[in-house]
Amino acid sequence: MIDFRLNLVTDEAAMLGRDFFAVVEESLKGGVDLVQLREKNLSDEVFLEKALRLQELLQRYDVPLVINDNVFVAGACGAAGIHVGVNDLAPLAIREVLGERVFIGYSIEEIQQMGDEGERNADYIAASPVFTTHTKSDVAAALGIEGVAAIRSLSRKPLFAIGGISDKNIDEVLRAGADCISVVSAICSADKPAKAAEELRNRIEKFRL
Repeated sequence: MIDFRLNLVTDEAAMLGRDFFAVVEESLKGGVDLVQLREKNLSDEVFLEKALRLQELLQRYDVPLVINDNVFVAGACGAAGIHVGVNDLAPLAIREVLGERVFIGYSIEEIQQMGDEGERNADYIAASPVFTTHTKSDVAAALGIEGVAAIRSLSRKPLFAIGGISDKNIDEVLRAGADCISVVSAICSADKPAKAAEELRNRIEKFRL
């Protein structure tokens, strides 16, 4: 069952020169309950090496690992899940390779994607981006709160939300129907990642009472 509250999507550049694994561990101490490893510019070999080391850390906290896009790495490191977008390998094809042992996330960048093959075969969907963000340069126009609400109205699948979410706007994203909040800079770039994660997690838990 997919029931996560706070998802850290990693971005080493956003960590401002600090140790990658130290920042991730701080986030876990603060309440992150899912970590998505996103590495666009690494070879499969280096990506896998990083994924295996991260998996070892996450297992100590009983937190699942999601791999972004890379089916080989997801399978080789024993990730719990894989996350893809409309231009990546389709969820149905991923299922044929990795079987039922992984859950599959699918990014929704336009309302028109709802009901497409990728969305139908994914285990959870992610509204992306909700707000304008600088952590990814290849994203569609921001969906806004209205977009999140529209996606929520069209699906009962677990709904993640990502893109420009912070303590300043998290409440309205939750009110729009997001089940899980995915963040990058709000934790990776925070002066105190553990405290930032704790504050976001507390807001989510308060909303879900």
